[in-house]
Amino acid sequence: MKKLINSPETLLADALAGVAAAHPGLAVDADARVVTRAVPAAPGKVALVSGGGSGHEPLHIGFVGPGMLDAACPGEVFTSPVPDQVLAAARAVQSGAGVLFVVKNYTGDVLNFRLAAELAAEEGIAVETVLVDDDVAVEDSTWTAGRRGTGATVVVEKTAGALAERGAPLEAVAAVGRRADAASRSFAIALSAATVPAAGRPGFDLPEDEIEVGVGIHGEPGRRREPMRPARDLAAEVVGAILADHDLAAGDEVIALVNGLGGTPLLELYVVFGEVRALLAARGVRIARSLVGNYVTSLDMAGFSLTLTKADRELLELWDAPVATPALTWS
Repeated sequence: MKKLINSPETLLADALAGVAAAHPGLAVDADARVVTRAVPAAPGKVALVSGGGSGHEPLHIGFVGPGMLDAACPGEVFTSPVPDQVLAAARAVQSGAGVLFVVKNYTGDVLNFRLAAELAAEEGIAVETVLVDDDVAVEDSTWTAGRRGTGATVVVEKTAGALAERGAPLEAVAAVGRRADAASRSFAIALSAATVPAAGRPGFDLPEDEIEVGVGIHGEPGRRREPMRPARDLAAEVVGAILADHDLAAGDEVIALVNGLGGTPLLELYVVFGEVRALLAARGVRIARSLVGNYVTSLDMAGFSLTLTKADRELLELWDAPVATPALTWS
């Protein structure tokens, strides 16, 4: 295993120190393991908090800033943040208008954020939760009951974050987040496994000439293994899986995210995006907005995921709203 780490035991602490040094717009509480905006949002704004295991960067730390999250709480690699950590994040950013938890559907995350919400309620902090469950590859997986939460997390955090920035109340911000999740479907293909530093070896065995179709972001098994094929065939597999589960029809518009899993060059992701665009165009579905890059990764796993969000006027307006975070910035 060759990795740029000092030791597996200090990886998260060392990374947070680097985040603090690299991004003056963020404030890092190393003891609580909470990352917030350096300049808090105006009082009366709904606060957005998200988090999960480390190893999926830039999710979630990279999306803290005006227009998206107010705080992120990273757990150890592929390990959920603990309830006290989530509660500390909520305390740090709440300003009386309530807190929205954006939670990927993994059992540990769900349980720990739920407990944190209960603890926050005891302190008088109103909390709503949006559960992201966009992965159509499997109904249940190694670490979930129900579908996994993956790329749509970016769409939920962006659209709900934009509405919160406008001063909308907690219930409305939660509602748009749930609507963005319901409008989203994702599917992933792995070309190689990720190596967790503490384990020191790939998380699963995948022969050089095979791929895992429908893999999860922690390496959870997908639908099946198949021989490696050209990018156009892999794009067709992913688009077909999503469309089989979505109500997209000719004339619809989508927000499309071609997301690298951590070990795939941007050059190859653009190849995939071109194929996806052509496949959707052939069905009369137009890509209204797009992102291509590494946004919800799985350490050094090679492969990609595709997320398609059926867009309407409000979701597009919220997507286009200004955002200023380390990983997503536009005005």
